[in-house]
Amino acid sequence: MGTDIVLNEHPDPEAIRVDGQKLGEVMIEAARRYRTPLALPQMNLTLEKEALLALMGLDGGTGEFHFSAPPSAEVLARFEAGLKGRLTPGCEANIEAIAHVARSSDLVPLGMCIGPFSLMTKLLADPIMPVTLAGMGNSAADNEEVALMEAALDVSTRLVLEIIERQIKAGAKMIVIAEPAANKVFFSPKLIRRGSDIFERFALAPNRKIAQLLKDNGVELFFHCCGELIDEMVTAFASLDPAILSLGSSRVLWQDAALVPKTTILYGNLPSKKFYSPTLFTRSQVSDSSRELIARMREIGHPFILGTECDVLHVPGCECTIKGKLDAIMEAVAV
Repeated sequence: MGTDIVLNEHPDPEAIRVDGQKLGEVMIEAARRYRTPLALPQMNLTLEKEALLALMGLDGGTGEFHFSAPPSAEVLARFEAGLKGRLTPGCEANIEAIAHVARSSDLVPLGMCIGPFSLMTKLLADPIMPVTLAGMGNSAADNEEVALMEAALDVSTRLVLEIIERQIKAGAKMIVIAEPAANKVFFSPKLIRRGSDIFERFALAPNRKIAQLLKDNGVELFFHCCGELIDEMVTAFASLDPAILSLGSSRVLWQDAALVPKTTILYGNLPSKKFYSPTLFTRSQVSDSSRELIARMREIGHPFILGTECDVLHVPGCECTIKGKLDAIMEAVAV
């Protein structure tokens, strides 16, 4: 994914982020540069929280807003009334960008949305505790924190489903669901291995609704989680039947292939979070790791796309370093 790096090469990237046609042109430009038929949108996982708070008539301020109690009936009614109307400029631009790619190119337009669980974590000051409490047997009826978490997850799921529906109508043929918080920081491996259903209830169940929506519309799922995972989590993600599964660089893809059916393409997973530094992960290391991943995946015969664990981060002043590492990936693919 190099859409963000291309976007930030333009003179006024912030203006482009809210201009659907220009954003669509950036998606096309990035796909052509990196020789892929997939036109990927920008990876901005702040848009959905901004949209949710705007629909509720709440001031998100700097993005630090957190619910201290479940949304009131009045706030929920405002959310319901606004859910079918216009969204924030950033969300609307993303949708129009998909439509522009579909109209103006032979590329496959992709949509993108944060996963419901990860969006929920952005709405609470402490999202870890209620998940843990639920895993220990506490219900919403007897614990306020669990009730708050479940209410936030419900509105998050509804908003994400609405955004995805709009992206499908705009022409998206595949949707990227970025669910980075569905990891062992939020879900205790001990609780999961003792038989707790918290991962299924809070991480998987909302995404099963998304997977069904996509299936009903003939659209493919590209599922992404760059968090720290246990094998059971990878197996659970594979049960969503994604066309593409993208995992973080802490996972060993040629080993994870045993957990994932061959009908699912594994994507990644070079550590893009280190790409800004010339010393943390050198260009030579990028080349070596790329070639090793290609060789290992070819050896086991599992479908695979070489890339990074998430869209390449934009770090001011480090553009040349990041671009050089992207070029190293392309050179490894060309060999």
